[in-house]
Parts: sequence; structure tokens; C-alpha cells
Amino acid sequence: MCAIMGYTAKDIPASALLRSFAATKSRGPDDSRTLETASGTLLFHRLAIMGVHPEGMQPFTSPDGSAVVCNGELYGFRTLKRELEAKGYVFASGSDCELLLPLWREQGVGMFRELDAEFALILYDAATDSFIAARDPIGIRPLYYGYSASGHILFASEPKNLRGLADRIMPFPPGHYYQDGQFICYRDIAHVDEICRDDLDTVCANIHEKLILGVEKRLDADVPVGFLLSGGLDSSLVCAIAARLLGRPIETYAVGMSTDAIDLKYARQVADYIGSNHHEIYITEQDVLDTLEELIETLGTYDITTIRASMGMYLLCRAIRRQSDIRVLLTGEISDELFGYKYTDFAPSPEAFQAESVKRIRELHMYDVLRADRCISANSLEARVPFGDLDFVQYVMCIDPAKKVNVYHQGKYLLRRAFAGTYLPESILQREKAAFSDAVGHSLVDDLKALAERTYGGGWEAAAEQYAYHAKPFTKESLLYREIFERHYPGQAGMVVDFWMPNRAWEGCDVDDPSARVLSNYGASGE
Repeated sequence: MCAIMGYTAKDIPASALLRSFAATKSRGPDDSRTLETASGTLLFHRLAIMGVHPEGMQPFTSPDGSAVVCNGELYGFRTLKRELEAKGYVFASGSDCELLLPLWREQGVGMFRELDAEFALILYDAATDSFIAARDPIGIRPLYYGYSASGHILFASEPKNLRGLADRIMPFPPGHYYQDGQFICYRDIAHVDEICRDDLDTVCANIHEKLILGVEKRLDADVPVGFLLSGGLDSSLVCAIAARLLGRPIETYAVGMSTDAIDLKYARQVADYIGSNHHEIYITEQDVLDTLEELIETLGTYDITTIRASMGMYLLCRAIRRQSDIRVLLTGEISDELFGYKYTDFAPSPEAFQAESVKRIRELHMYDVLRADRCISANSLEARVPFGDLDFVQYVMCIDPAKKVNVYHQGKYLLRRAFAGTYLPESILQREKAAFSDAVGHSLVDDLKALAERTYGGGWEAAAEQYAYHAKPFTKESLLYREIFERHYPGQAGMVVDFWMPNRAWEGCDVDDPSARVLSNYGASGE
């Protein structure tokens, strides 16, 4: 990960910008640089992943005075680089992001749709003395914006960079670029123009092929790569595919509560099967309680399920950073939004399932993607998400929803069938999903609920009313998180659209807790 920031005017002192930008130094601990343009400022913290030598430091500039800062990975950039070199462009580094200014010169805003990448960037175009910003179609890389007191726009990797500089902080919409005062959608990855009518065998063959390609792209790095392994289907597939592609033992990491970790035994089974160098990290109730405030400030959210699921990941990534030389982590996020959660078993129709998937993909940047980014980047690591491969996502979104809805009496049937008999033992391939925050150990959520109970006791509803301006807390636990959030981001709850919850309009989903553990179909998933 890296951190970027940009201001499109000169009326905020450089010292104030630098002070705010320092809040995300953990995203890029290797080097920092500030560039003054004719009409504004670009700032960059570097975590060196590709082209690790000093020549790969940003901002990149061109002879005409244009400049760019980017937090991102451009997949397949080596081929693209050769094409640009054939046109006469000369490159000084091995960094993928050095291609952005030549691409801008060749394609203009059209380049955003063409990029096979996860990215957030701010570009200064010297020819027009203007700033352009853009974010990848899923929002895997973070970007926020706000307006200064003088009405000029600021961009930054995290909301903490904009505290005190902008009255209202908002997430930059994924799949959009900003130019001349407007946010313009260049790609809605969740929108389906035409349903794919491939038969079931073809669908599964394509899922198989495209996910393998998505993993393969993300193994390209100039620093050591590791893998988060929960023992569930999604992360296990990523690890198994990577181990086969690399032909050597990979480094896998799992986390669990010291008292009742559920997934550690499954992660161990997968690690033994694929022959990885496996590492287990145990956390305690005291670790959870001591970390809560720090975690919420890091995340910049009050959402219940995001905070619960982040606790284990955050502490695991901290241990990885302290104990290893790993700098890139592959994870299993974005499978649920495509293939279904436990609650989407209750979808009343294929059309309802598809509409729910569209909603979840469009909001991912506020929930699971945010969790993975902050937990990993706060510990000076980079996240890569194979299930978020743009070609893979686009294809799965286009599959006939009648094939995706759970009529098979098994969640994520298409994904399981696509890899049947190949990469994983049947016991893991067929295991039903457990919610990550539960699988770390049921006691994790129980400990957090107990803290909320101790904090508020009775009469908590009156305290919740003061936050009715947006997403009013509806339990003691949600109030606890909201009050911590408001201490660090007062009045900024609009950064998140609402609490992540199952679709309560569906029969079987009208629950008061986001955990799949409360659903009637959870069964033995968490055992």
C-alpha cells in the first residue's frame, strides 16, 4: 500500500497538509515526497512493492510539468510497458505506476476503463493546469474527498487525512473519475448489460479459469508475498491455487481466539494439504478490548460486522509485520458478494438475488474491502484480492442469477463445482461458510457485547438518539462503536451508507444482528 493526497489550491499552508498527511505514514513507511504544482500540491508516502529502487519513487513527472501519485497495482503492466516503449517512451524505473502519465498522454480519461488494476490516483495535467482523480471500479484502493473552507477539493487515501481540512468527508465513488468539478462514471462493474446464458459446465469452467488468472496476476511482486488463510472456501482456494502456480511452499497465516478458535483447525488442514509454511496467531480477550478504540480510528467506520471481522485480521497483520519480511498479502474477500452469503439463501427469486449482489458490489468499498485495506495497510502491508479481478467479477455478475441462487442446498455451489476434485480436499471444498468474526472464535463477539453491556447497562436508547442524524445505533454494541467513531470523526457518519445487515425485507432475515450465526440456516457452519 501507499498513501496519496492532493489539494487543488494554495490557500492551506504546506505545514497543515503535511501534518494531516502524516496520519497515514503507516501506508507508506519507506519514503515520502511532496510536489508543488502551479496550482496545488501532491503528496505521497511509499511502500515499495514494484520497482523497489529509488527511481520508483512518486510523484512521477513528465517534461511538460504534469505529475501523478497513485496507490495501485497495474496488472500486466510489463506488456503494456513494452508497447509504450515501442512508441518512444522511456522509463526510469521498474514501477508499474510510471506508465500512468504516458497512458494519460495517449488515452486521456479513456485509460481508466482500460486499466486492469486496483488503484486510486491523483493526476495534475500541466497543459490545462487542472487535477484529475480516479478510483478503480470496485474501490479496492481507498480514496476520499472533501472541500476546504475556500471551496477547493481535497483528495486523500483515508478520511483521517482530511480531518480539520474539510467539513464533510466522503468516499470517492468507485468506477468514477473527477474532472472539472464533476464525478463521472467510467465503469459500473455491477451493471449487467446482458445475462450470460452459458450452460452450467461452461460457467464452472470459466469460473475456474478466470480465478486462476486472477491469482496468477497478483503473485507478481518484487517483495515477499504471503497469504491469509482462514480455512474457509475462499481463502483456501486462493492459497491452493497460488501454491500450485508457484510450485513451492507458500507462507500462510491464520488467527484465532486463544479459547475457542473455530477456523484454526480447518486452516491447518488446508496448510497440510497444500504443503505451506503455516503460522498461527492466537489473540485474547484483553487483546480485543485493548485494541478496540485504535481499530475503530484506523477503520474509520462504526459498522458492527466490519469492526467484528476486522479485529482478528488487524491483530494478525500486526503479527505478520513484526515477525516476517512479508509485504504483500493475498486474501479471499469479494467472494460472498458474488456467489452469496448465508442470508441470500432466503432470496425470494433469482432477480432478488441479483439485485442484492449488485447492491453489495457497489457498497463493498465501505465494508469488506475497507476492512481488508485498513487492517493490512495500517501494518505497512499491501492487500491483493483475486476475487476482485475485474474480468472475474464482470463474468460472475453476468451469469444467469437462476444458476447463482441457492437451489442446490449448498452455498456457493458454482464456485465449489468449478474446483471440485482439483485443488482442495472435499472436506474443505464442501464445508459451509462460517462468519469470519465467529470463526476467529465466538468469544470475540461475546467479549465485545459484554463490554457494551458494562458500558451502558440500561437507558442506552437516549444516548443513541444524539446520533439519529444518520444510521442511528440500534443496540448497545452499535452505540459503543458509534461513540468511539464520533470521538475521532465527529459528524462524519455519512462516510458509511448504513449498518451492514442482511436484507430484512426477506422472510428469515428480519434479525437484529449482522452475524450469520443468528440465521436459521447457519446450522453447523460455525463448528
